[in-house]
Order: sequence, then structure tokens, then C-alpha cells
Amino acid sequence: MLQPQTHTAAYWTTNLKVTRADVEALFAHFLEIERPLTAREVALFFIKQRLTAESERFRKQLANVTLFQPAKHYEIGQELIFPALNFASGKVVGIREGNNPDYGQFSVIEVAFGERRREFAADLRVPHVLNEVTHDLNALLDTVQPSPEAIFEQYGEAIIEALEARLVDEPEAIYMGGYWFVRSLLAQASVAHLHLAEAVLDLREGGPATAEELLPDLDFAPELPLPLRAFSLNVALSQDERFDNVGADGDVRWFLRRLEPPEVLEIPPRLEYQPLVYNEELLTPELRQLEIELGDEFSELPPLPKPPREVHIRLIYPHRRMGTLPMNSYLESMLPQATEAQRLLITLIDGQTEERFSAWVVRNGRYLCGLNDFYRRHKLPIGAHLIFRATAHPSQFVIDFKAHRPRTEYIRLAIPSGGRLRFENFKRSIGAEYDELMILGAEDIEGVDEVWNITRNRRRSLSDILSDLLPELARLMPQQTVHAKTLYSAVNIMRRCPPGPIFATLLSRSEFEFVGNGYWRMASSGAQS
Repeated sequence: MLQPQTHTAAYWTTNLKVTRADVEALFAHFLEIERPLTAREVALFFIKQRLTAESERFRKQLANVTLFQPAKHYEIGQELIFPALNFASGKVVGIREGNNPDYGQFSVIEVAFGERRREFAADLRVPHVLNEVTHDLNALLDTVQPSPEAIFEQYGEAIIEALEARLVDEPEAIYMGGYWFVRSLLAQASVAHLHLAEAVLDLREGGPATAEELLPDLDFAPELPLPLRAFSLNVALSQDERFDNVGADGDVRWFLRRLEPPEVLEIPPRLEYQPLVYNEELLTPELRQLEIELGDEFSELPPLPKPPREVHIRLIYPHRRMGTLPMNSYLESMLPQATEAQRLLITLIDGQTEERFSAWVVRNGRYLCGLNDFYRRHKLPIGAHLIFRATAHPSQFVIDFKAHRPRTEYIRLAIPSGGRLRFENFKRSIGAEYDELMILGAEDIEGVDEVWNITRNRRRSLSDILSDLLPELARLMPQQTVHAKTLYSAVNIMRRCPPGPIFATLLSRSEFEFVGNGYWRMASSGAQS
């Protein structure tokens, strides 16, 4: 069988090797077109080159063989190709007269395919579908050759992986913002160009701006095609610490680093979690399910088959205080990919007013910032149910909640006292759906900040914090018990901590007693001590 190698899955996956010749052909292509290419475009060019090379090799291999058609006459020893048998090749080893009154006079040839032999009609005078196949082997090969797009559809991911693994080790290859190009063909930006870019961004209050938006003010390599000028400028800006790429892959956008909000450049201490070692096996299935439901950004959540279109979030004190939104693994999977950017600027749409505002994605801090005004405008409480929803635009999202007519309700208010927290029930007007077990209020913000600082400076243990909070919260309840979700919400006023360590501490310490349905109380011995 003379099946082209490019028709097999192994050729594009397990057996695929990107050679020096492939790289040189790509570089020559860059020189010809003078513009960078996406990974998909690079892969399609590579596929086309390989298909062309394989087609030429295959044509040469078939140059001295004959395409089988029943109407033709053949001699012993003749090599034949059978397109209907996936281009199998065989040699005629016998000829005899045919015997079928319906066909008239014809021959039967015996063809050897290695050890296997088959018989076929020849010298056939009656019509046959195989006689209608083109006599041009080259034209026939063109009809069975897969398109580069069809190959990419099946094996594109593996092909891109192999190509990029080869190109990252190639000094001349350069990658920027989702595009590949050749380093030696870049236009060189001067110090003056970079100063001008900074000045333009200054006038834009820091940005963001694309290279195409900056170029009219820079007089940068005007003789070159726009895509090459923009790519060259992007590379130059990426090598200068003054500029920060805040765009997703394929959408490079620049911002002046010195004008970015403080919480973008540095993680606020309020949002920092110092990992605690705990025994995850202690968590009961009920508490593990509760941890998943809370969706803390520092919790390990079970993977989803595909990114969701909507994520529900319960607002805890640190994020309400800092005007941030927790970014757990589900929410992060909804965001556009940004291989090179740790900070990403996106647009949020207020689901209540449709007002648009910018928000920063801080990946290393696992949060989005820029929601202070949104929280204050709608007077959202700690424990509010937030909805983060995707839109048709990959960098625009809706931030929403279920609003209702404001009504007066009792909530637990945190009151700073002697470096610790007391809680009292107070009436407050609430106009948004919230988790009744997590809702808390805090009006003396400076006092709460002082409690947080004392807790941090004294390095108070989680068990010590829980021993303070549990009885204080329990005295507000008729049953003198507190739900695990309430404790999670309260602990995070004093110390940033995901639910896992909190639940494990409750289970591992004898002073805390589980009473069922997620509720806890101080054990009698713990209360006495």
C-alpha cells in the first residue's frame, strides 16, 4: 500500500518532528510576507508545506506505475495502483479469459499484493464506474489530498505544541502577544520612541492603548507595513519596565506601570493567605461539599468539563473591604488567556445599571480589583450573592446580584473591643440577596482594621481566633450554636483564611463540638477552661 504518510494520525502526533528545514521555510515565509503570524497561521503554513512535500514525493514514487481501470489491457509483470483500495500497489502475476455472458469477452488478471492475491476484470467493454475515474494520476491525488484546514481541525493542538517547542529554542524566533516572527526582521525602536510612547500613555491617564493607537504619534518605521511596525513596537515596549501589557493573548494593550492602582502592583495584606498545613482527610463529605459551595479562591475545587458561563460568589469581608472580587479556579477559567500578562484589564458591566467600568485581573493574587464603587453604590453586605457572567465579548463580563426592595433586617454587627471582636444584632436596610449564615456588618472600619493588625502582629492561631469568635457568635443564637459558614465569614474579618483549615481546626480540637447540620458549639470542657 502506498498510502501517503500525511494521511495518518501518527504523522501529525506521535511521530511529528519539526526539522531545521521546516524552520528555515517558515523564516523565509516571514521574510516574504513581512508580518507576524498567529500560532494557528504558523501551523497551517507548516501543514501546507508538509502536504506539498509529501505530495511531490508520492507523485515521484508513482511515476512509473499505472492506474488500474477495468477497460485497459495489462501484461504480466506490470505494476498497478488501485485508488479504490487506498492506493494499494500490486503486480500482475497471471492472466486468463473471463467467463460471464453479461460482460462479453474480457480478461481476468491476478494481482499480487505481497503475499496476498486478488483477481480483477480487465479488457472490459461494458461500462464500469472505475473507467470514469480520471486517467491523470496527479489530478486524482489532488482530490484525495486533505486540506491544511482539515488537518488542523483534527491535529492542530499537537502540531502547535510541537512547533512552539521547537521555536522557543530558536534564537531567531520571537513570540509576542499571540504572534510569532523573526527577530532580525524587527524594526528597532529608539529611546526617543519609547519616551514618546510614555508621554502618549501619560496623556491617556496611563492607558490602555494598543501599538496601533500609539504609532501615529511616534513616527516609528513609517516605511514598513503596519502589522510589522505594531509587532516591533510591542516587542520594544515589552522590554521596558515602564510599560505593562494588560491585554489578553492576541490583544496586546499597554499601560504605564507607575499609574496602575496600588492593589494591582502589590497584593494588599488583607487578601494575602499564609498557607496553613492541615489534614484534609479530616473533612467530612458534608464539610467538603460546603467548602466547594463557598468557592474560596484558595480552595481546591473539582475540575469542570469546560469553562462555565456563570459563576456565583459569596462576598466575604476582605474583598468587601478592599473592593475586590475573589477569583477562584472557575472564574479564572472564564477569563481570556494572557500567557505573558500577570495583570489583565477587562470591562465589567453593572447588571443593575448596565454601567461599564474597568477592572483589573491580578492573577498572582487571585482577585479582581476595581469594584469599590460597585459595592458602595448598591450597599452590598458581607455575604451578598454575586453573579459573574460571560458575554459575547471575551474581555467583557457582567457583575450582578439579585436585587429586591430594601427591607430592614437584623444582621450581626462586628464591634471592635480591646483588640478582639464582639457581635451584636442590629437592624439594617438590605436590598440584595445574601447568605443568611454569612451576612455580617462592620461600621467601625478603623477599629476592625486595628483588630486585624493586632491579630496579625501577635500571630494568633486559628484555634485561638475560633475560641474567641464561636462563643461570641453563639450567644446571639437561641441554641447557642454557630454554623461553619458563619465562622468562615467571621474568621476572615480577622485573618484571611479559606474554609478548609477552619473546618479542619474545628474537627481536630477538643474544645469545639459538632452538633450536626454544619453547626458547632464550645464543648463543656472548653467552655470551662
